[in-house]
Amino acid sequence: MSADRQMHPATCADCKKETQVPFKPTEGRPVYCRECLPKHRGERRF
Repeated sequence: MSADRQMHPATCADCKKETQVPFKPTEGRPVYCRECLPKHRGERRF
């Protein structure tokens, strides 16, 4: 990960843990922490 990448605070939709993500979270779309993300990778809906 690049040191100059801007990180944004977010709350994991699964475990409610505070985390940092490399994108600005969008209201209405879930954000997951590193531990919970693998459980949801195959569930993308467009």
